[in-house]
Amino acid sequence: MQLRELELDLLRILQKDARISSENLGKMLQASTEEIDDAIAKLEKENILVRYSTIIDWSKVEGHEGVTAMIDVKVAPKRGVGFDEVAHRIYRYKEVKSVYLMSGAYDLSVTVGGRSMNEVAKFVSEKLSTLDSVLSTTTHFQLKKYKHDGTIFGDHGEDKRIVVSP
Repeated sequence: MQLRELELDLLRILQKDARISSENLGKMLQASTEEIDDAIAKLEKENILVRYSTIIDWSKVEGHEGVTAMIDVKVAPKRGVGFDEVAHRIYRYKEVKSVYLMSGAYDLSVTVGGRSMNEVAKFVSEKLSTLDSVLSTTTHFQLKKYKHDGTIFGDHGEDKRIVVSP
């Protein structure tokens, strides 16, 4: 779908901060509130604006840290449906946060969340690796999150090292 410049600019702004009011968006884009509301409604109807979400740093919430794993999956694609059928089966599991078709050594990249490493390992061994089309998996556990969807996590204050020069 071809979008107008206003709609493209609107998407770029909302991607960074979806909480900006229509009134402020109108001022930023030199458009009326009605034009902004109409554009947002159109983008939602066309499933271009799919969902509004919040990024939370769960590592700062005691008892809710959880574990995230990125799993590389090698798949035997099926004739006529390729990777789509197995990707559909995988993304329907509640533990799965995202699934991407990738180029390279592995076919799918699957992001999984759980309360513990053991819970993620159980998902991989009992659900993911038992699917007919799945040939192999490699699991990588996330140790620390520095940046996600353009948002920097953690203390990103001033560098406190002393400068030493010859």
